[in-house]
Amino acid sequence: MKAEDVRALSPDQLADELLKLKKEQFNLRFQKATGQLENTARSKQIRRDIARIKTVQTDKRTGAPVQKAK
Repeated sequence: MKAEDVRALSPDQLADELLKLKKEQFNLRFQKATGQLENTARSKQIRRDIARIKTVQTDKRTGAPVQKAK
């Protein structure tokens, strides 16, 4: 998920997406522990998407200006 896409979401949608990603991260941890994890890169993607969503939530809460990537 790109930062532009995350910024376009409403606060409720951000919370829903964050919950969905955390559940997926939980499931991936169990798959890793049981040796069933096939796509190991997905863990990294999920972790970064969670961080991206949390950053946007904080920005929206504090009213920080949006910075566009160069």
